[in-house]
Amino acid sequence: MKKTITVLLGCIVCLCACGKPQTQDSLVVAHAGEMQSLDPVFSYDGVTQGMMLNVYDTLLKFDGSSMTHLLPSLSTQVPTVQNGLISQDGTTYTFPIRPGVRFHDGTELTPEDVRYSLLRFMLSDISGGPSSLLLEPVLGITSTRNEKGEIVVDFKEAARAVQVQGDKVVVKLKKPFAPFLSIVARWGYVVPKAWVAQHGGWDGTEATWKQFNNFEKQSSYLFDHMNGTGPFKLVRWDVSARRLHLAANEEYFAGAPRIKNIHMMTVTEPSTLRLLLEGGEADIVEIPSQYVDQLRGKPGVAVYDNLPRLRTDPVIFFTLDINAKGNPDVGSARLDGKGIPPNFFADEDVRKGFSYAFDYEAFLKQALLGRATRAYGPAPKELVDYGPEMPHYEFDLKKAEEHFKKAWGGQVWDKGFTLTITYNTGGVPRQMAAEMLKRNIESLNPKFKIEVRGVMWASFLEKTTARQMPVWVRGWVADYADAHNFYFAFMHSDGRYAFSQGYKNHKADELVRRAVTETDPARRVQLYRRLQKIAYQDAMQIYTVHPTGLWAMREEVKGFVDNPVYMGIYFYPMYK
Repeated sequence: MKKTITVLLGCIVCLCACGKPQTQDSLVVAHAGEMQSLDPVFSYDGVTQGMMLNVYDTLLKFDGSSMTHLLPSLSTQVPTVQNGLISQDGTTYTFPIRPGVRFHDGTELTPEDVRYSLLRFMLSDISGGPSSLLLEPVLGITSTRNEKGEIVVDFKEAARAVQVQGDKVVVKLKKPFAPFLSIVARWGYVVPKAWVAQHGGWDGTEATWKQFNNFEKQSSYLFDHMNGTGPFKLVRWDVSARRLHLAANEEYFAGAPRIKNIHMMTVTEPSTLRLLLEGGEADIVEIPSQYVDQLRGKPGVAVYDNLPRLRTDPVIFFTLDINAKGNPDVGSARLDGKGIPPNFFADEDVRKGFSYAFDYEAFLKQALLGRATRAYGPAPKELVDYGPEMPHYEFDLKKAEEHFKKAWGGQVWDKGFTLTITYNTGGVPRQMAAEMLKRNIESLNPKFKIEVRGVMWASFLEKTTARQMPVWVRGWVADYADAHNFYFAFMHSDGRYAFSQGYKNHKADELVRRAVTETDPARRVQLYRRLQKIAYQDAMQIYTVHPTGLWAMREEVKGFVDNPVYMGIYFYPMYK
C-alpha cells in the first residue's frame, strides 16, 4: 500500500509545475470515477460533470444548497412570468445576456455563442449522451434520429426555436415544461462558436450540422480541450494517467477564485483514497460509506456525512436483447447450462426471479451501513411520494424459486444457466449488490452459475451502449430536481437506461410524456404512481436504495457548499 501511495504522489507532483500542490491556494481532489470526454455535449457521467461545472458557466446557477432557487449567471435575470421573461402560456423564455464576459482565450461572449451552444448541445445528440435533456422541452423529441439511425430533425425548426434578439436569447418550447429553467441552469454550458469551428467543429450552419451528429468522442477537439467562461480553466488532462489540472480564471466576471489550482485524479481503491486523505496528500476524497467510521475522528479530517442526494444507486439492470457476438458474458449463448440465449431476460419470470432473490434490507444495513433509504421505484421520495400502498419487491427466495421454475417453460430450472453480472471497478456498493445477488441465486439451484466482473468505467459505458452485458449494476443521480428525470431515464424507451436495456412499453412512454407536461402537482403524482405499477409488473430493474452523500476533506478546506443537484463540488467559494 505504501508503494501505491508513493506512485500516486509522484503522479500528483508531475501535474504541478511548481512542485508539491498541497499549498494554501491548491486543492487535490481524489475520486473513484473516470472522465470520458471534456466536451459538454458528450459527457454524461458524474465525475466529468462535477468538474465541468467549474469550467463552463450556464445561463443561470443554483443558489447555494437550494435545488429550486436560481440566480443569474450569464443571463442577467432569472426569467419569470412576473418579469415578462416567460410568456403567459409558459412556452417562451427570454434570457438577457450579460455583457463584458470573456472566455478563457480572451474572446468576448456574445448572445450568438449562447444560441450556438444550445443548438450544438441538442443537435450533436451523442448516443447515450445528455442531448435529450434539451431536445425534449425545446423540440418535443428525445433523439434527432429514428430507430434506424436516420436523422429526422428539421434544422430550420431548431433554428426557429432558439433565436438571438438583440442582446437576448429567446427559446421557444413545444409545450410547457416545468423543469426547463433547472435544466438550463445545470446543462446549458456555453462554448465559443468561432473557437469550436476554428478547431474543426460545427460552424453553426445548416449545411454542415449533420456531419457532427453522433460523432466519435476523440474526433472532437473538445475531447481534451476546454474554453469556457467559468471560474477555472483547463491546464491539462492526462488521459492515460487519469489526472486533470485546473487553474483559476483570474478574469472571472464574478471575481477571481481564492483557490488557484485544482488537481483531480482517479483512484479506484477506496482504502488508498482513505490513506491519501489521512496523510494529507489529498484535500478532498470521494469515499464509500463503509469507510466513514475509519475517518471520523481522525486528526485533521472533516467528514460531511448523510448529505441529501437525489440518487438511486445501485440499480440492477437486465438487457432484453443481448449482443452475443464474441461475448463471453453469455457463455455458450444457449440455454444449455453453459450460457444464456440473447433474449434470456425477455422472459418476465426470469426477471422476477432475480428481483425476489435480492436481500434489500440486508444490503441497506451491510453495504450502506444504514446511510440510505429503501428504493421502491426510480425516483427518491423527495421528488414523488408513492405512498405505502405502492407494490414493490421484497426478499423472498421461495417466490424467486417459483418464478425460476416457470421461466422458459421450466427449462431454466432444469438446465440452469451461466452468466456474468458486471459493475464498474471502484463502485464498491455496486460490487456488493452484484455479489449478494449472485450468492442468493446460486443458493437456489446448483445449476445456476454467476460470475461477478468489474470493468473500468470507459469499458463499462461502451459495453452498456453496445448491449453486451446481460446484467449490469449502475445508478442515477438527478440531472435536475424533478421526477421526470428519473422516469424518463429508467422507463421511457428513449431514456438512457431503458434504451440500453432494449426496453419499450408504449403505455409507459405515454405516461412519462403526460406527467412532464401536467401542471397540477396532484395529477402528476397519480401519473407517477401508475408508472410505478408498470415498473413493478415489468420488473426491468432492481431498485435497491437511495443513498445519502459523503465527502471527506482536510479540516483546513473551507467554503464547501453541498448541492444535491450537482454531480460534484462547485469549487469557486472554497478556500483554505
